[in-house]
Amino acid sequence: MLEEKQVDTLLHKKRDGKRIVLSEGKAPQPKRPPIGRLPRVSRYMALAIYYEDLIRSGHVHDYAEIATLGHVTRARVTQIMNLRLLAPDIQEQLLNLPRVQFGRDTICLRVLQKVALKSCWNIQRQLWRAI
Repeated sequence: MLEEKQVDTLLHKKRDGKRIVLSEGKAPQPKRPPIGRLPRVSRYMALAIYYEDLIRSGHVHDYAEIATLGHVTRARVTQIMNLRLLAPDIQEQLLNLPRVQFGRDTICLRVLQKVALKSCWNIQRQLWRAI
């Protein structure tokens, strides 16, 4: 085993143009994984954007094909895709929700469905602030 002093001064590779130079220095600290999990609605929002991109690029034809490939019902795909009806600033906030440390998510898809089905973005924003 390496002694404590040796761990702090490990040799590591550094690029110097085309050459790789061994230099002495502190060992890089491993990055810790983020604590908590992404909220479910954030993942659904990202899925909706991804699905829309698949349809636009022509990789899939419609929601039914996405449902078949994803092994979910067409109704569930429609619920997820309804998130794209939200105002752009609300969509951005959904993507940037803080991680859930413990317990249930603070926002559920059922509540967002009611907001997304309002056609006026100003009304959506008012409902979003109330959540």
